[in-house]
Amino acid sequence: MSLPPGFLDELRARVPISRVIGRKVVWDLRKSNQARGDWWAPCPFHQEKSASFHCDDQKGFYYCFGCQAKGDALTFLRESDGLDFMEAVRVLAAEAGMTVPEPDPRSRERSDRRDRLLEVTEAALRWFRLQLQTAAAAEARDYLARRGLDRAAEDRFEIGFAPDSRHGLIRALREKGLDEERIVEAGMAIRPDDGGAAYDRFRGRIIFPIRDGRDRVIGFGGRAMDPNARAKYLNSPETPLFDKGRNLYHLGPARAAVAKGQPLVVAEGYMDVIALARAGFEGAVAPLGTAITEDQLRLMWRISPEPIIALDGDAAGLRAAQRLIDLALPMTGPGQALRFVLLPSGQDPDDLIRAQGPGAMRALLDQARPLVDLLWSRETEGQRFDSPERKAALDRRLQEAIARIPDELTRRHYAEEIRRKRWELFGKRGGSEARTRAGGRQAGGRQAGRGPARPGGASMAPAGPIPAIPLDGPNAGEALLEGAALLICALRPEMVAEIEARLERLPPRDPDRAALLHDLLTGQGSEAGRRALETLRADAHLGLTPAVIEQQDAEAAAAILTNLLDRLEAHRAASAELARAEAEIQGEADEGLTWRMQQITRARHRAERPDMEDSGDLNEDRDALSAQLQTWLSGEIWRKPPRR
Repeated sequence: MSLPPGFLDELRARVPISRVIGRKVVWDLRKSNQARGDWWAPCPFHQEKSASFHCDDQKGFYYCFGCQAKGDALTFLRESDGLDFMEAVRVLAAEAGMTVPEPDPRSRERSDRRDRLLEVTEAALRWFRLQLQTAAAAEARDYLARRGLDRAAEDRFEIGFAPDSRHGLIRALREKGLDEERIVEAGMAIRPDDGGAAYDRFRGRIIFPIRDGRDRVIGFGGRAMDPNARAKYLNSPETPLFDKGRNLYHLGPARAAVAKGQPLVVAEGYMDVIALARAGFEGAVAPLGTAITEDQLRLMWRISPEPIIALDGDAAGLRAAQRLIDLALPMTGPGQALRFVLLPSGQDPDDLIRAQGPGAMRALLDQARPLVDLLWSRETEGQRFDSPERKAALDRRLQEAIARIPDELTRRHYAEEIRRKRWELFGKRGGSEARTRAGGRQAGGRQAGRGPARPGGASMAPAGPIPAIPLDGPNAGEALLEGAALLICALRPEMVAEIEARLERLPPRDPDRAALLHDLLTGQGSEAGRRALETLRADAHLGLTPAVIEQQDAEAAAAILTNLLDRLEAHRAASAELARAEAEIQGEADEGLTWRMQQITRARHRAERPDMEDSGDLNEDRDALSAQLQTWLSGEIWRKPPRR
């Protein structure tokens, strides 16, 4: 509906935005300036401890410097309480003492219809609550007691009972002046297709009311007391009030708890939520009898940027997690993530808490796994990758899954994590057992007097004096940088996973070195790779590397390796650019011009690096590079300088 000009401006002006937001946050009074209407608090839209959420009464806007949430009072009501625009306007108007202009006839009719149906559901809840205290509900009360729910818990969660009667609720509601048409439309009764008399939908069931973000009863869930019932749980049907795919059980209390710093925990059912909330995990919610939907995911992310999905430890729970992967990937990104907890086999949160206490549940929540872990597990567990084709099929499936992520930065981080996991699966296979047989050497370490283990498991120690490979010629500097990088990776195989992408772009010209690189990336071992490593270890210019790198911490090795790769990539990029330029000039000028261009390039490089002599390879002199490597090591470039 349209509102008169100026109505919204007057509405915003009458109610300070801090009054609206103050019901959901605790202001940091040390940081706030109340006299100026300048307020700060921890953000209600994401979990944090610092006060990065700013509210300005004069401007009428809020902004979070952590998650970038922003808007006015109406925006806040819509985002925090899940209201549509006109509902937010009505709430704010009631706060301001203003009358909302009459809507158009169609909108007014829809609003009146919802109000009439809410009368039915509220009256039904009162009747269900009374029935729980009757003699007919003795078995239901015993069941609740066995599940650990006392009278206080029944009152807190408004648990009721529907007796096994076909017309008990209809009769009670009609006595209150509610007509049968409204009772059926609200989902409280069913009218047979043959036109017979309507009968109660919920019979012989424990009743759990379902409230929306505005704390209105929009539907019910019922658990059957008869073990032979066709459905253990029965929910209200789709009505103008109730859409089970767009709501969550325990939504309002959970939103309030998350605003105070609790995690949003998504369980499978009503009893799980009640058990979690009573154990102190008050940010618990549950879908309403169906698998989690896109709308429910969006609703969760409006409450918390990283909900924890707590699934039962059975096959059905695992299948639910795997289905959720495909639903969430096209929606995930910064501020919209998921973490997963798979409970012990055969247990749900209620079982675990009653058996081991809240501490066991808290420990599981603290160890919740990110979505990428479940994606990897789904694609790898129970499978064998003993052929190139199977490995390629795995890569294809993972690539297709990651490609569905819309955010480029998130896709990149997923790809990096998958590469790391892939290297752990294929690159380390067989290595630990071989190293143990060789004398208990741990990954990245070395036995006394012996060389490092190669990825395939056999020793990479040199068998005897090996002459250094010739490093003269136009590619001498590149060969030295490349050799030093490969040697460090061989001495520190645990570093390969972190730089796998850079190593893949580093195909050596020497076939033995290429074999060594392949061994490092795949975790295999080859005679050519062993030969290349022995040659590198024996090289006079690289002789200092093993003695130093193997005695330093990983931070030192990583700093040196990064510098080597940076220089090598820059060197190759410059060489490639020069080659392209020469190729283009060849078609337009004579060889003399080409020669002069080469001399100009080398002269410019000499001017930029006067400390190095010309060796025919853009001054990447092997002696100078060796000296620089020594300087890096002796100077401990990875250490931060002390503060003065």
